[in-house]
Amino acid sequence: MPLESERHARTFMQWPSRTAIYGSAKALEAVRSSIALIASTIAKFEPVVMLARPDQKAAVRKSLGTGIDVWPIATEDLWCRDSGPTFVRSASGELAVAELNFNGWGNKQSHHDDGRIASRVAENIGLKLFNSGVVGEGGGVETDGAGTLLAHESCWVNKNRNRGSKEAIEARLLDALGGQKMIWAPGVKGEDITDYHIDALARFVKPGQVLIQLPRKKTDGDPWSVSAFETYDILKRAKDASGRSLDIVVVAEPDPSRVRSVKTDFVSSYVNYYVCNGAVISAEFGNDRQDMAAASILRQLYPGREVVSLNIDPIGEAGGGIHCATQQQPVGMAAPQRQ
Repeated sequence: MPLESERHARTFMQWPSRTAIYGSAKALEAVRSSIALIASTIAKFEPVVMLARPDQKAAVRKSLGTGIDVWPIATEDLWCRDSGPTFVRSASGELAVAELNFNGWGNKQSHHDDGRIASRVAENIGLKLFNSGVVGEGGGVETDGAGTLLAHESCWVNKNRNRGSKEAIEARLLDALGGQKMIWAPGVKGEDITDYHIDALARFVKPGQVLIQLPRKKTDGDPWSVSAFETYDILKRAKDASGRSLDIVVVAEPDPSRVRSVKTDFVSSYVNYYVCNGAVISAEFGNDRQDMAAASILRQLYPGREVVSLNIDPIGEAGGGIHCATQQQPVGMAAPQRQ
């Protein structure tokens, strides 16, 4: 699996269709507005394909406006990072899709259509589907594009997704994404629907470099802060597939001033950004000082790219962020799509 910052052919996203997931039509429309905002922003830098239920295609086109393709592939929820196609590439440049066998985050949510999106996109583009047998989600694993994977055990070594030993699960995951070295941190089980996806906490910027978001201090009794510092300590001791120690960059966890959510799983993560051609699309949370500091770090880490910060609070309320809502197709050899 190539590093996200490599050049893309396009970005895939999913149009959420089920009101029941969000609790009300008003909440669903707010999420859809955020999805449209993300899509239109990315479309300024690279092509965007929105996957949507065939009977909603016309309405989605109207919501998105011009410049964004809509493919009639049935969707339920918006999380294309998890249920969408995970692209891998051979040494000769041939693309394929790695099937991660999305099962609704351990059968916590229905996924009759979302569980088939990866295979349907692969068929549409004319790509081989590679299935190592691992079960999980794209947001649950980070790759440096050079053989090193990073993940929380809580969302892979978990009976709600994979049976067998940690070693067997690791082998299947490495096989799926073409990795040689796995860096595991424990993570947190059962506190959110994802069992703590790594892409809300730590991301590979490039081989040998990781960006991690940390709270101001570790608070006993707060599993998120305990896990964040635990992952940080593991990364400080870790070696990557090339035997290098990691350069770790820390961004402060935001203290959202705009959001007063009663939900404990609101995702306020600066590291859940998306790297597209020429830009980094990130979230802002209403604290100008912290938002500007985070944007400054991203500019330093991704020189030559524009950093665009968006208010996507409805998606944070739904439990995710911009990275969760997107999936990149890297440049490579593929057949023309069949729409």
